[in-house]
Formats: sequence, C-alpha cells, structure tokens
Amino acid sequence: MRQLLLASTILLTGLSTPITAQDTAASGAKADMKKEETCNQGTCKSAWDGASAEKVAAVTAHGEGYKAFLNKARTELSTVTETLKLVKAAGFVEWTAGTKLKAGKKYYHVNRDRAMMLIVGGKNNISDGVRISAAHIDSPRLELKGRPVYGKSGFALFQTNYHGGIKTYQWTNLPLALLGRVDKTDGTTVDISIGLDPSDPIMMIPDVSPHVSGARNNRKASEVITYEELDPIIANGPHTAGKAEKWVEAHLKEKYGIDLADLVSAELALVPAMPPRDMGFDRRLMAIYGQDDRLSGYAGIKAALDLGTPDQTAIVYLADNEESGNNNVTGASSTYLTDMIGEMLYAEMGSKYRQVELTRTLRKSKALSMDVNPGVNPMSPSAWEGGNAPKLGQGINIKLYGRGFNGNSEFIAWVRGSLDANNVAWQTSTYKVARGGGGTLGNQISKYNIDTIDFGVPVLSIHTPYAVSDKMDVHALYEAIKAFHTYDGPMAK
Repeated sequence: MRQLLLASTILLTGLSTPITAQDTAASGAKADMKKEETCNQGTCKSAWDGASAEKVAAVTAHGEGYKAFLNKARTELSTVTETLKLVKAAGFVEWTAGTKLKAGKKYYHVNRDRAMMLIVGGKNNISDGVRISAAHIDSPRLELKGRPVYGKSGFALFQTNYHGGIKTYQWTNLPLALLGRVDKTDGTTVDISIGLDPSDPIMMIPDVSPHVSGARNNRKASEVITYEELDPIIANGPHTAGKAEKWVEAHLKEKYGIDLADLVSAELALVPAMPPRDMGFDRRLMAIYGQDDRLSGYAGIKAALDLGTPDQTAIVYLADNEESGNNNVTGASSTYLTDMIGEMLYAEMGSKYRQVELTRTLRKSKALSMDVNPGVNPMSPSAWEGGNAPKLGQGINIKLYGRGFNGNSEFIAWVRGSLDANNVAWQTSTYKVARGGGGTLGNQISKYNIDTIDFGVPVLSIHTPYAVSDKMDVHALYEAIKAFHTYDGPMAK
C-alpha cells in the first residue's frame, strides 16, 4: 500500500524520485518563504535597506522633532497647546467665521481647547471639495474621579477611572505625571502639570511585593490589578494637618487655590512621566508614551507646516475622545468637521450658499483616517498571517479590514498612485479573520459621504505606557500625508 501511494504521488507531482519527510518539510518551508518574500508590494523589503544617507538623515531629524513634541504633548489639551506654538511660529493665523480662504495661506482653528484643524488654502474653490487628514490626539490613560482624594493606611491616594483600553497591571510601579486643568465657578482656570520636570515629584501605583503576593498569584491576568486598585499614592502622613488626605486638601488650596469641590469640574489625567527614548543599538526604534495616536497627529501637523499651495484645500483634523468612542463635542462623532467646511463654504459663496452646496462639496472630498495599528511582535508573531502582516520599518499600512470597512477599490487605487508617485514606502495590514475590527475616525467621516481610507503605522505595545515605533515608518506617514494632499492623478469614475 505504501508503494502504491508513493507511486501515485510521483505520478501526480511529476517527480522521478521518492518524496521523503525531509523533502516535504523543506517544500513547506520554501512555500512559506515564498509567501513571505512576495508580500507587501512584492518586496517585503525594509525601507532602511538601501536608503541614502540623505534619507536616513531626514528620517533621523524627523524622529528628533517627533520625540521633542511628544515629550510635552501628553494629553489632547497639551497637544493643542504645543501645536499652536508650532503653527503660530510658522505663520499660521486663526481662521474666524466669515474669512474667505486664500490660496497658499495657512490657518488654524481650535475647538474647545481639545480638538483643532490646520487649514491650507487651495487653488480651487471649497465647493470643488477638500482633502482631509484626520487623526485623534487622545491616548489611553488614567483620570481622576470627581471626588478623588481619600486616605488609606496612613497614605493619601487618588481614586481613578480609565480612558481607553488598558491592561491594568502595566500601570503599576511607573512614574506618573498629573496633567490637565481645573475650572472654577468664578470663571478662572488652573492649569496643572506635575511630574514631567525632573525636579517635580511623581505619583505611583505601588504593586504588591512578590514576597507577599501569594493571594494575587492565582488571579487571572486581567484581574491581577483590578481597575479599582489603580490608585496612586500622593502623600504619606501624618502631617501637621493630621491625616495625609487632610494635608493634601490644604496643599491644593495653598499652592493652587483649589478646593476639593473644584475637582468636580476638572480634567486631570495621570500619564507616564518617562521621556521619549531611542530603542536598540541602531537607534531606529523609539519608545514613547502616547503614540496612539499622536504619532499620526504629529505627522499631519508636520505635513501642514511643509505644504505649499495644494489644488484642493487641505485640512488636518485633530480630534479628541477616539479612545472612548469618538464621543462628545470634541470627538469625531460631533458635527465640528462638517460645520467648519460649511462655514468656509459660506464665506466663499456668500448669499448664494445653500445646504445642498455643502452635501455636494462633501461628496467631492477625500479623507485619510489615520491611526496606528499593532505591528508584528517578535514575541507573538502568530497573531498575524504572513502575507498581510504589518512590519516595523516597511512603511505605512493601507488597512484592509474587509467586511465593508475598506475604502472603495477605486479610491484605494488612487491612494496607491499617490504613494507610488512620491516613493512612499507602504504595506498592507489585515488582521487574521475575526481577530480585529475596522475603522477609527473613518467610520465617522464616511458617514458624510466622503471617500475615506484608513491608514496606519505599525507599532508595538499599543495601549501600554511605552509603545514602540520605527523612525522610518513615522517619517513615511508624514510623506504619505503630503502626497495625499498634492497628488493629481486620475481616479476611476
């Protein structure tokens, strides 16, 4: 029987020698290798491979600017603040209602200090459509509850909630900074930043020592630290005020003029206090808090700074609250984007403006929805299938989720053309079937009948306190955004 099977195998395969187990294994390995070598534009080649000295210098300089920006931009509030510094220094002016855009002139508009737009006037009318690069600038973090200060075992602590998906155990034993604002009933605002300056104190959530953690060792990974246990120490008593929590209350009043009741109307976030750092001997990687998705935000800001005069008006849209569902007036589910386009259209058309003009303008527009996505992790590569696995250093990702989440094929082809025409490194990204969802801001933007595609950059350790990106990919996204706003190639009708 074995000889009959072997003969049949030889006949079917056209081989003149028997197939051994070793041959079968080798054949499988070659097949896998071929699949690996032919993925992603047919090359699977690192963008570092063969890069010129000038290219490497540009990528490195871009990375330094990116690290410096994210060192200060730790929340949506501070991101808007730091962005305003950059664009005002570059000559951007505030757009106000009724202002007709001028070709090549650059504007900014801020929505409630937490979201904003950068606008570069195009040669064409607004009614001819606009091009939108959208990213969110909030990141997973801890937030203070409305009445956060309490005492326990002689310590004063903050009670916290969480913003965005986190693994709770990753947030212990980290230096934490307290950032945000406190709004008082007298109309004044107190800005808070404690922990980023090396001379500042930090806060920390202490984990249990392994010597006494027996009871916790049997918990599931998701319960090693519960959400209600994510409370950082903020003081240790006793003080002259008595209990530690009473001293904190007096300290807040004396140093910041804040009563405990004022914390009800506060937006205070606890974020990792570590500075951005290069990672690895070759310094090609960067470890930074908040790369989801201030990575895309910075790429859009830098592209707006460097754009000339595009044909269609360029809008870089920086939104809030994506990590909690795009909600609230500063999230992408609000009408801020379409309201602004309508306002600019009205300034252009005057008394001729009608609502239908806005819907027609949106139909003629194009959008990039940008957000980072998990890259292939060497410790867990099986989460991806090789042919569509996004790898660090191989450029931006065109996200192809399937199941109706993709951009239309004609729009994807147009985007590919913009990337290839500008020599931007790109690859595709698709989760294993039923392993991941689709869309971030894109789901909201496409509701307005705007052609929208999802872009990303592969990042390791997303939603952790210290995510990892590749400098080449971060620079490639900047190049991709510029290409998107300047490309004039054809699109299938």
